[in-house]
Amino acid sequence: MDLTHRPRRLRKDRIRGLVSETSLEPSDFIAPVFVDATTDERVPIESMPGHERVPLAEAVPRVEEVLETGVQAVMLFGIPRSKDAEGTRAWVDDGVVQEATRRITDETDAYVITDVCLCEYTEHGHCGPLEAGARDYEGEQHSSGASGGLTVDNDATLESLERIAVSHADAGAEMVAPSGMMDGMVGFIRTALDREGHADVAVMSYAAKYESAFYGPFRDAADGAPSFGDRRHYQMDPANRREATREVRLDVEQGADVLMVKPALPYLDVVSDLRREFEHPVAAYNVSGEYAMLQAAGEKGWLDLEAAALESLLSIKRAGADLILTYFAEDVAPRL
Repeated sequence: MDLTHRPRRLRKDRIRGLVSETSLEPSDFIAPVFVDATTDERVPIESMPGHERVPLAEAVPRVEEVLETGVQAVMLFGIPRSKDAEGTRAWVDDGVVQEATRRITDETDAYVITDVCLCEYTEHGHCGPLEAGARDYEGEQHSSGASGGLTVDNDATLESLERIAVSHADAGAEMVAPSGMMDGMVGFIRTALDREGHADVAVMSYAAKYESAFYGPFRDAADGAPSFGDRRHYQMDPANRREATREVRLDVEQGADVLMVKPALPYLDVVSDLRREFEHPVAAYNVSGEYAMLQAAGEKGWLDLEAAALESLLSIKRAGADLILTYFAEDVAPRL
């Protein structure tokens, strides 16, 4: 037997790190932050141990906690003080994300990214105003499954997303992240930002966002679950891989600066595809359900939570993600 080449020689401790093909850094991470206009104190998120909604007065201290771990970027999600059918609190000057962004950018060095969507702001929980046939969501129409047809008015939603993105940029956001999977959203937002003097504000598109079972804890955290139907007619089918490339190419053509895949772990093949196909930075959202399942298994003693979290994030980076939006950011960053 020819044992001239022994791969095990490069697996010893002092050489192992030198030949590692993939590494993680705190600068790879974006930490989600939930700011809640309906509370005066921090509220633990039961399905996401270790995370909480914070009141507006705690937005800066919460971001400072993130910065202490070495993570420099945050994504802001807002829970408004009131909701309506159109989600109008999403773009008002005194909205929860707008106020939080102003305070954070004034008082910290964090790189602020804002989620641009309407599901947290509409009383029905969908990602935009509803089409005429679905507007009576208190009635019998959705008892038969309003998800059976498209419920969101795509073009009306584009106008709302423009207003949200500009209001966030006016407040100081350095990047906006449209997440509703509306056709044409990146182009509309890019045009609006440029028109309003925000050419330097970047757009990170949730370019390949799947209709996933892994979003449950987030919908608790952001109070954004749909009150009827589902989102399968405007989010991607989990069965489709090639479609992601088509979706992402449209966003690239419309001016997206960063391309997001959501969720991360079940869609590492898609992350890898985008890394090969496009030169843009690729982001992956290690979503709430991915976080919660590891937390639950760790609490049961079924796995080593710290090791599993690190391995999961390493796999996302290895697949090709340049940026990772993750609820593990603050736990993992200090250990790198």
